[in-house]
Formats: sequence, structure tokens, C-alpha cells
Amino acid sequence: MDPFEAQRRDLAELAERSRSRRLAERAGLDFSSNDYLGLAGDPALAAAVRDAIDAGVPIGSGGSRLLRGNHGEHERLEATAARFFGSESALYFSTGYAANAALLSTLPQRGDLILHDALVHASAHEGMRLSRAEARSAAHNDVGDFEDAILDWRHEGGTGRVWITVESLYSMDGDQAPLADLAALADRHDAILIVDEAHATGVFRPDGRGLAAELAGRENLITLHTCGKALGCEGALLCGPRVVRDFLVNRGRAFIFSTAPSPLMAVAVEAALGLIADPARRERLHGLIARAEALLAPVGVQATGSQILPLVIGEDARTMAMAAELQRLGFDVRGIRPPTVPTGTSRLRISLTLNVTDADVAALAEAIGGLA
Repeated sequence: MDPFEAQRRDLAELAERSRSRRLAERAGLDFSSNDYLGLAGDPALAAAVRDAIDAGVPIGSGGSRLLRGNHGEHERLEATAARFFGSESALYFSTGYAANAALLSTLPQRGDLILHDALVHASAHEGMRLSRAEARSAAHNDVGDFEDAILDWRHEGGTGRVWITVESLYSMDGDQAPLADLAALADRHDAILIVDEAHATGVFRPDGRGLAAELAGRENLITLHTCGKALGCEGALLCGPRVVRDFLVNRGRAFIFSTAPSPLMAVAVEAALGLIADPARRERLHGLIARAEALLAPVGVQATGSQILPLVIGEDARTMAMAAELQRLGFDVRGIRPPTVPTGTSRLRISLTLNVTDADVAALAEAIGGLA
């Protein structure tokens, strides 16, 4: 008897539906990464890490933050991040997935409601799955539906705290959340607003502080800033009131029982925060976005006003065939299928970074046009 029969059967079914995944080395022009500002290979970050090594900063942390793994570089990064993003405190996690999962599995309590946007990230769903609070979904970017859901829950007898969970910029559609309206909704219902800024940090607002920058400092706001996208590093920073940090340090199992991130990565992230404060890269990226939208619109790519430009194909097999052909032609464009996106909306996700030029975008438009 095959001890992995169920797993083999599941893999075969995925392959039959053109939904099987595999790892592939990077190749071709970068139209798929989240390295929006081109910082991942920046010499300034490498120099910061080299200087830290020369100063004796260790590669590994050696343990969890509550044991011997808490290094001065972690503390310095968190103090810098709190000032940069305008929050009372910050807490550094190894990944955005871990931060989201820790936050939503720990902060909301039994009897509370987590109300999330229908398109919120898988890591948020993982946190909600582990939470003692009830979780419900609201229609994407529909503030009225969020409010109706809160009122319905109260009418049904819900008496706890409401936690509104959204992304500021959605990673597969490239559209923005109505944050000002959601903040007003949170105020009306004494709720807490959680904003995942993963794809907005470094790209939007002065100094690259993200789309929630205007809301900074509010007592009922928590923001998550991923360090592995526009910052070009690794990890994530949860920013909010100090009680959030203190509670996660005491009750967040994903934080308590994880080895601390490398102190060298904390050094790199702090250096990246300094680099994104310079508007030059951001201005170049937004210029590229505007030109790319004009070049790609004739071949059906949706304009979003962001660095994420989807070309919705619909059918899984056709989406993956188009992606494979573009990769063969030298363009690293990836196909995205369910469950990452809703059924029937498989797409090519075109990601714009400073690793490509206007000429590269024009060539990609020509290549896509040739596949139509």
C-alpha cells in the first residue's frame, strides 16, 4: 500500500486541472518579483551588512527573542520603524506571513469578530483559522457591506470587539482599499483597523510610508509593513500601539516560539528605510507605471495606478500556456490561478520594478500582442 496515495492523487488532480505548481529558477526580464524599487541587490544594503559583520554583528540570532536571540539591531530597527511609520511601537517578524498569522491568532479574543475583505491574503486566513474569534468576510472594497456585516453581527448578539482586516494595495488586482472610509467605519463602531501595507510600503506616500500614512498614530490602527518587497530585504514590521507589541511578546506563540530573525537582516532593513525616504526611486517607478499602462492597455492589461498590472485570461490552462511562452521569449511573467485568485479569473500578473526599462515594457507589450 502506498503511504502517500492521497497526496499523489491530489497532485495528479492538480495537474489535470492545470493547477500544479513547481519551483523554477529566475530567468529573463523581471516582470514577476516584488522588488519594486530594485533594492534587493543594492550596493548600499550590501555595504551596511558588510559593516555590521566587521563590527561583530552575528549572522544568526541563536535563539528566540525572549531567550538570547534578542539583539540590539532588532531593537534599533524597531525604534527606527516606529518613528518612520508614525506608530507608538513596532515589532519585527521573520516574514509577513508569520506577522499576519501571529497578529490575527493572538490579538482578537473569544467573542470578538474579525471582519475581513474577501480578497485578503492567505496569511490572514491562517491567523483567523487559529483565532478564538469568529471570522466573517465582506465584499471586496465595499465599505457598505463591511458596515452591514457589523450591524448584522451586533443584531445577532455579538458584543465583543470588531477587527477590520484589509490590504491597502491588493497583490493580484493592484487596486487600493478605501482606507479613509474604513477608518471612519472603525471609529463609528469602536473597531480596530488592521491594514496590511505589504505592496504599498516604499511605493506610495511621502518617504514611502504606505497608503495608510495619513492615518498614522491612531489608537485603533495596526499596520503591517513587509520588508521583502519594496524594501528588498526580509521580514515584516507590525506597527501600532505599544500594547499590541507587549501582548504579542507575551501571548503570540508564533513570535515566542520562533528563532529570531538574523540581526544582519535587521541592519539591512533599517538601511532600506533610509533609502526609501529618498523620493528618486519612487518617482522613477511611478513614471514607469504610467508609461507601462499606456503601452500595455492595447493588449488588454488593466490600468490600476499601481505597479501591479493584471491581464485576466480566465482559463487556467490558457493562462499557463501564455506564461510559458512569454518565459520562453525572455519575459519572466507568471500565471496566477485559483485558489490564489477566484475561479474563472486566472491571469498573468505583471509586476513593474526598477529592474526593467521602458524598452523592456514595450517589448513585453509586443510579445503579449503576438499571443492574442
